[in-house]
Amino acid sequence: PGLGICEWLLTILSFLFVIMTFPISVWFCMKVVREYERAIVFRLGHLLPGRARGPGLFFLLPCLDTYHKIDLRLKTLEIPFHQVVTKDMVTLEIDAICYYRLENASLLLTTLTSISSAIQLLVQTTMKHLLAHRAFSELLLERKSINQEIKVALDAVTGCWGIKVERTEINNVQLPAEIRQSLAVEAEAQRQTKVRVIAAEGEKAVSESLRVAAEILSSAPAAAQLRYLHALHSLTAEKPAAFILPLPLDAMNLVLPATQ
Repeated sequence: PGLGICEWLLTILSFLFVIMTFPISVWFCMKVVREYERAIVFRLGHLLPGRARGPGLFFLLPCLDTYHKIDLRLKTLEIPFHQVVTKDMVTLEIDAICYYRLENASLLLTTLTSISSAIQLLVQTTMKHLLAHRAFSELLLERKSINQEIKVALDAVTGCWGIKVERTEINNVQLPAEIRQSLAVEAEAQRQTKVRVIAAEGEKAVSESLRVAAEILSSAPAAAQLRYLHALHSLTAEKPAAFILPLPLDAMNLVLPATQ
């Protein structure tokens, strides 16, 4: 369909030539495509109707038909670093990885000239649009849902091109120097807060233990005397050069009511 009179005449002559030289011409008319490939045939510049040829054998008319092979296997495209601005006005540089598959070979070949460039620009534009409605904290914490949103948005556009986007992943996020410094200060403050809370809990546990020990020692004067001597022995062991003058506990008990 769509061929002119001269094109029909050339097509008929080509068929007659193939039939007349059949034993030899058959080797020039049969082509093979692999399982993961499809062939798009053009006859005198016109796309032949029907689905793409393959896998297996398909027929060509010599001198009139040309064909292009399309690989249907999964492809990977690295999206270079580009700037995006989040909802809270934070400027970031991010890169991504896009996995896509060529589904409709005929539509793809007649629609796009450069597949990788078109997908790269589309991914960058889509990410800028979607991340403009997300805060910086959401980008760090909800990356999985953001990747899914980007994939769905890309699929809505690339479906018209004959391309199926299988997966899109944000790879790296580069923060400005001032943002990294503020995050480091915030993390250090959180660590200091945790240290202080742990120290306060330790002081509380120690005070409770000392209170229980004081109650036990107050009920047994001999135990208090032994604990006092043990403390003096520990001091002399730790600091041998120190001069310690021990006082009897009875004298200390007499001094305590006077001070009160």
